[in-house]
Amino acid sequence: MAAYTKKEVPPMGGEDAAVVHRIRITLTSRNVKNLEKVCADLKKGALDKKLSVSGPVRMPTKILRITTRKAPSGEGTNTWDRFEMRIHKRLIDLHAPSEVVKQITSISIEPGVEVDVTINDR
Repeated sequence: MAAYTKKEVPPMGGEDAAVVHRIRITLTSRNVKNLEKVCADLKKGALDKKLSVSGPVRMPTKILRITTRKAPSGEGTNTWDRFEMRIHKRLIDLHAPSEVVKQITSISIEPGVEVDVTINDR
């Protein structure tokens, strides 16, 4: 059997073609109104640039609960305080070059909304 060498094949479209990445934007917040506004702004900006967008996907709400006694000494009637914090999460998937994502995510983000951008190239 004859050995062969693998030939380098240039990508289609020439050298100046931008690499398209699969990008996942994760948004988390305690305030639903601010979260939905940021999601709408991101999706509108991506659609204006003619990108393929899927989402926002609404993930289940995390409810963090703390139950504590009202009386600090432990005496008296057993009364309890129940506190909870709800954390809402949204996912947006994009297929775009990284330069375009920098332009899209440069919008003003509402206070209390955390944005996490992950690039997945599989």
